[in-house]
Amino acid sequence: MNYQLENANVIDRWCLEGWIWGQAITHEIYSQALKGQWEVYLTPTKFVPHEWFGCLKGKKILGLASGGGQQIPIFSALGAQCTVLDYSSAQCESERKVAQREGYDVEIIQADMTQRLPFPNEAFDLIFHPVSNCYVEKVEPIFRECYRVLKKGGILLGGYDIGINYAFDDGEDRIIYSLPFNPLKNQQLLNDCLKNDWGIQFSHTLEEQLGGQLQAGFQITHLYEDTNGEGNLHDHHIPSYIAVRSIKK
Repeated sequence: MNYQLENANVIDRWCLEGWIWGQAITHEIYSQALKGQWEVYLTPTKFVPHEWFGCLKGKKILGLASGGGQQIPIFSALGAQCTVLDYSSAQCESERKVAQREGYDVEIIQADMTQRLPFPNEAFDLIFHPVSNCYVEKVEPIFRECYRVLKKGGILLGGYDIGINYAFDDGEDRIIYSLPFNPLKNQQLLNDCLKNDWGIQFSHTLEEQLGGQLQAGFQITHLYEDTNGEGNLHDHHIPSYIAVRSIKK
């Protein structure tokens, strides 16, 4: 099974069904960003601090698995030169429609982020990478590629599932799975993913995600925790995501 292609098709379908992370921003939100009033998410509920970005005017930004017309239009309104890479046709098309509607240029590349990124070394000032590596089996190669395509002093902003979600049932009342959650190594997990229309998802440890960035050469400067935004874990204030700011030394 080409699990990445399966995930792209699943996300295409979710977008058609109204998935929250597939809904493009409105013209009104874009207009507010032109006036300097803006917010973006890396994780479900908390806005990314503006200080994590610095001035974006003239900066080259890569939205990594960040299609859908949510963050890239904001960065474009702030004067950045943006590229977005996403494997979902629907997310790429949404990105294209917003750019056409608002009249700005954006480079849109439909590609698999588990492969070598189609960019030269030191091409970008900033990479914006919302929660998405939960659809990827190995995250360390992605961090190495991010390091390669960032300029010296460049910033990686990422949102990451810390794994606890994968232990629970849908109601988040019972622990029913052991970690790591890897459907490629467990047929029952694969069956459950396909039956429940979850896509092929994977749990990742902090050792993989933070350690993977450190091993790639990044320096971690800031982070914060976040919840699912709804459900039993959220109601009990249990964090399930982290947002991390890292820089290329």
